[in-house]
Amino acid sequence: MKIAIGSDHAGYHYKQAILQHLLEAGHAVEDFGTHSEAPVDYPRFIRPVAEAVAAGTFERGIVLGGSGNGEAITANRVRGIRCGLCWNLESARLTRLHNDANVLSLGERMMDLPTALQIVDIFLTTPFEGGRHLARIQQLDE
Repeated sequence: MKIAIGSDHAGYHYKQAILQHLLEAGHAVEDFGTHSEAPVDYPRFIRPVAEAVAAGTFERGIVLGGSGNGEAITANRVRGIRCGLCWNLESARLTRLHNDANVLSLGERMMDLPTALQIVDIFLTTPFEGGRHLARIQQLDE
């Protein structure tokens, strides 16, 4: 799978670990930054991830910050993006199953790294159930 990933300084460490995890799993990943713990304005790194997914250049996106809230808000401002803020395994499963989310937002300060990696795996492997939810999602994208 082709995956775009980006974070602010507060999500930098988990971004690096997730990036390595994805590469080891055989995914093609592009890192949109940031590339250090130096304070940055998160939309500068999150919006390009969302735009790349919306354009179809990448199948999925992953964005990270301290809480993940601002990152999810920023990503969801891009037409065609359905970004789910996930904090546990079930929220990751449901954001794909029911909402066909194409971008995942995580907060580094909200969970430990093993949980974050499990959430990423669930997000990437859970199919959208389609059916009744599909018509509503398509309406929202129009």
